[in-house]
Amino acid sequence: MPTEPTTGYDPTLGKKFIFVTGGVMSGLGKGITAASTGRLLANAGFDVTAVKVDPYLNVDAGTMNPYEHGEVYVLKDGGEVDLDLGNYERFLGIDMTSDHNVTTGKTYQSVIDAERAGDYLGKTVQIIPHVTDDIKRRIREAADGTDVCIVEIGGTVGDIESMPFLEALRQFASEEDDEDLLFMHVTLVPYSMNGEQKTKPTQHSVKELRSIGLQPDILVGRSEHTLEAETKTKIARFCDVSTEAVFSNPDVPDIYHVPLMVEEEGLDEYVMEQLGIAEGALPKADRSQRWRELVTRDRNRTVTVALVGKYGLEDAYMSIHEALKHAGIERETDVEVLWVDADRMHDEHTERLESADGIIVPGGFGARGTAGKIEAVQYAREHEIPFLGLCLGFQMAVIEQARNVLGLEGAHSAEIDNETPHPVIDILPEQKEIDDMGGTMRLGAHETQIQAGTLAEAIYQADSCTERHRHRYEVNPEYIDQLESGALTFSGTAGRRMEILELEDHPFFLGTQFHPEFRSRPDRASPPFVGFLDALLEQQSDDTTPEDEVTA
Repeated sequence: MPTEPTTGYDPTLGKKFIFVTGGVMSGLGKGITAASTGRLLANAGFDVTAVKVDPYLNVDAGTMNPYEHGEVYVLKDGGEVDLDLGNYERFLGIDMTSDHNVTTGKTYQSVIDAERAGDYLGKTVQIIPHVTDDIKRRIREAADGTDVCIVEIGGTVGDIESMPFLEALRQFASEEDDEDLLFMHVTLVPYSMNGEQKTKPTQHSVKELRSIGLQPDILVGRSEHTLEAETKTKIARFCDVSTEAVFSNPDVPDIYHVPLMVEEEGLDEYVMEQLGIAEGALPKADRSQRWRELVTRDRNRTVTVALVGKYGLEDAYMSIHEALKHAGIERETDVEVLWVDADRMHDEHTERLESADGIIVPGGFGARGTAGKIEAVQYAREHEIPFLGLCLGFQMAVIEQARNVLGLEGAHSAEIDNETPHPVIDILPEQKEIDDMGGTMRLGAHETQIQAGTLAEAIYQADSCTERHRHRYEVNPEYIDQLESGALTFSGTAGRRMEILELEDHPFFLGTQFHPEFRSRPDRASPPFVGFLDALLEQQSDDTTPEDEVTA
């Protein structure tokens, strides 16, 4: 999938911007629509990046509860950001930085710091121009060096939190040439009780947008089915756009099909024409074949994976779901995920664990659910079920080994039980003198050295890997020799930090202190997830081998 311009695009034309806003309600798929537009432009040969604007007062997403906001996605530079940036990385095939996430907290903090430093020379500091200027600066800096920058404004038009950002866009429009930017507005087109597509919510949303001084150039209707011709005409008439500027984005079985759907609608061609870059695009025949082949690949096998967590929300584990999907694309396999509540291991959730082909214990923070996660690790170890432990899941595997194999009664993580007699997971000694809690957090991309002749080496096909981290506690160095006295091996290390563990004489038992799911892409599946899926398929194959072949 080409992401670098291989065309005759003229960089002297300047950067192009697409501002994506949403109306009616949140959670419509505005981010997927924006990411899909970016994917189509990348397919056409342009260098595309994205900016996600989050109007909340938090400086970043690091302290947010997954129940409320979904997973905290980690970038290579350690930025803790909204999960939408994960979608942008996966769709565009790029690595982003924290500069690509603009928040109210980040902007206000910068402005207030500048005011305290006297940078405004005694002027009264106000939303206009100081906050809006900072917003515009951040967007332009994030777009530097690319052909097209897609900027998604979080929330919906009319939210009080997003007003400074929408005002910044209004100013932006007056400062740039018309052909250098587009405004795309995504709205809901619901159905009435008699099955008629209703345009009134879109009309009101656009009216709200226009009252702020912004006129959309493109309208994208999110609906269960493709917009009818009459619906498009009505939206165009009442919202002051041409019918050709109204596009459908209907429900699809997989988010990776959205670029194909909006391409059929002609969204990419219209965008390129309006931005004046159509002549520099790759020929149509050379654009979407690779993406189409990937996301529509036949899946002739099915496996089930038990995901043992404590946040009963799919968005809280979005990157894991996507990484399993990417591995499934590579191995032409459907992966069905069974949710297992770590707090309810002794009811119907235990049956889900027992019915699965493999078990994943994901990351998380806090004591709740850890007992159930340790049970899941023990079940996978004793019943030789393929197991993948991620971050906290890695630590739970260490604790399970210490308790149930080495007999270290009460072994635990000092993060969860600071009175444990055996803190097999603890803050490293050199971290204990750090007072700033954030100073002990290990974030972003770090390199791990991989031991030769191990499962980890076979999976990565290399003697090292670079993956993203988000944790504070580590394997306690005082217990490493004991932990490795049996079948467990720490096959990946970074200095004194244990990064990968595995068990001998097990079909597949792997734990990673890092989060490999954050670097998984549709065309570059994460090695631990592919290795895990291979183990499930091999076990499934062994289970279906005819008896006469086994005894032959």
